[in-house]
Amino acid sequence: MFFEKGKATTETWFYQLNLGRNLGKTNPLNEQDLAEFVELQKTRAESENSWTVKISDINQNSFDLSAKNPNTPEEAPLRSPEEILKEMAELDKESGLLMENLKLIIKNEGSDEK
Repeated sequence: MFFEKGKATTETWFYQLNLGRNLGKTNPLNEQDLAEFVELQKTRAESENSWTVKISDINQNSFDLSAKNPNTPEEAPLRSPEEILKEMAELDKESGLLMENLKLIIKNEGSDEK
C-alpha cells in the first residue's frame, strides 16, 4: 500500500497480479511480470487487474481491505448436497436403463446366431 504524506486517504487502489504460473527459486518474479503494474500505478488506472475502492465503501469498524476484484466474473455457486445426490440418482437410473438395453441387444444377437 502506498500513502501520500500530509494528505487524507480518500480511496485505495488495488492491483491483482495474475501470473498464471507458480513462483519459486527456479521461477522468480521478474520485471516483465510487473510491467503492467508499473504502468498502471502511475495513474492508478482501472483495468481487468486493478480497481479503486472509496474509503467510505470500506467497513469503518474493521477497515478490512480484503481485495475482491470486482472485474472478475463470479464463480458459479456450488451445488447443495441434495442437488448432487438427486443428479446422481437420475444418472444411476439412466445407466440402469442403458445396461438393460445392452443386455437385450446381447441376448437378441445370441438368439440370432442359433
